Amino acid sequence: MSQVREVKKDKKYRLSSQITGYMVLIAFGAIFLSFILNWLFMMKFAVIRREHSLEKAYNTFSEVSDKGKLYDNDYNDQFETLCSNENLQVLICTPSGEVVRSSQGSNGMMITQLYWSMLSRDQDSRELIKTSSDYSILRLKDPQVKSEFLVLWGTLPDSNLILIRSGIGSLRQSAQFTSRVLIVAGIIAVCGAWVASVFFSHRLTEPVVKLTKLSKQMAELDFDAKYEPGKKPNEIDDLGIHMNELSGALEKTIQELKQANSDLQRDLDLRDENEKMRREFSSSVSHELKTPLALIMGYAEGLSDAVADDNAEDRKYYCDVIMDEAEKMNRIVKELLDLSHLEYGERILSLERFDVTEVIEGVIKANSIMTDKAGITVSFIHNGPAYVWSDPFFTEQVVTNYFSNAIHYCENEKKIEVKITDREKDYRISVFNSGKPIPEDSIPHLWEKFYKVDKARTREYGGSGIGLSIVKAIMDDLHKECGVTNHENGVEFYFDLDK
Repeated sequence: MSQVREVKKDKKYRLSSQITGYMVLIAFGAIFLSFILNWLFMMKFAVIRREHSLEKAYNTFSEVSDKGKLYDNDYNDQFETLCSNENLQVLICTPSGEVVRSSQGSNGMMITQLYWSMLSRDQDSRELIKTSSDYSILRLKDPQVKSEFLVLWGTLPDSNLILIRSGIGSLRQSAQFTSRVLIVAGIIAVCGAWVASVFFSHRLTEPVVKLTKLSKQMAELDFDAKYEPGKKPNEIDDLGIHMNELSGALEKTIQELKQANSDLQRDLDLRDENEKMRREFSSSVSHELKTPLALIMGYAEGLSDAVADDNAEDRKYYCDVIMDEAEKMNRIVKELLDLSHLEYGERILSLERFDVTEVIEGVIKANSIMTDKAGITVSFIHNGPAYVWSDPFFTEQVVTNYFSNAIHYCENEKKIEVKITDREKDYRISVFNSGKPIPEDSIPHLWEKFYKVDKARTREYGGSGIGLSIVKAIMDDLHKECGVTNHENGVEFYFDLDK
């Protein structure tokens, strides 16, 4: 039973199909109602109209009779026009039966009908509809011609008898013919309504379909799609514009929520680690600065003791060593301060939505002099813009650290490959360089401050062993993963960013 309910719940009824069904139903209902009204009331309406025609003709003839012009030859054309337009047969005769004016060539039948109307009491063949002091209107069934008539008989102001009749048998045939026409027209109208409704319902529901897709994208937190109003905006277009505004407000709110969640998570993570980090920081700084300080002190003492007074080249060498070591100490202190700010939460990441492809292209271009000088081939594999939620400045710093390490450790094929991989919820950015793989026992320690796999080589290019620690601190603040993978012909560093 529950499965049946679920199926009914999931079943969708297309709006366009419902509109089509309603329009066809309305068209069918209108035609059916017209058919019923025609069948029930058309005959009655036609009879009433004929009654009015008979009364109108009688009143006209009475007025002309008062003026004494009814039997003049000058009135012949008007008389014939009136009879023809209203489909009437008229007979006027004296009380003795002499015909003085008639619309028929043969008057015998009408004279008979006149006296029959006046004298007959056959209730089956006659029905009195209306009577007055001057005339009566009857509904007669003539057994001789097997037809039905509306008959007005009465007296004119000049005392002559008048008979005006109009056949109503044709009215019934007209009503039946009209009903058949309505049936055929109804079928055509219903088919036409169906075709028209299919076309117009598609045009009417197209904006609704767009809004449905837009709302689905908004539910999936994709705010790039926007509704575009039509050339003739209506209420649906107004709704689309409001949804665009809602999309922008939601994107801003989600950005603020992500920022707030990131800040909250960072505070929670840092609360328990602050004391430990302070102790490690002091120990690491003293260890890392010990060597350059010893060199500076040693060469400074040599200069003070006039060891190189006799040789200008030796004095210059002593000074260069001191300046070089001082520069390294300055760089170490700067990197330690950046790392300290990140680890202690003093440097707040600003989450924005930007194209990381542009950032990577900028880093590759900035380091092109070094790669060209080293004879390194750089390839960047991506599928166009890749929009992510992150801090643009620190993201560039992560890419720069990875790329710098790749340059310094690139060997063999002299190849660096930067790649963006589109995954379900995030992008993975990786930097591969050909060369020697990292020893497996060193991989867990790569992200520790001042850790160096090859100390001699690191010192050769001036590395401090803090770069990957900064990467790790940034990715921890973003709550995203970073790591390294060994390959047969090189090493690949990677990190992930939210879409």
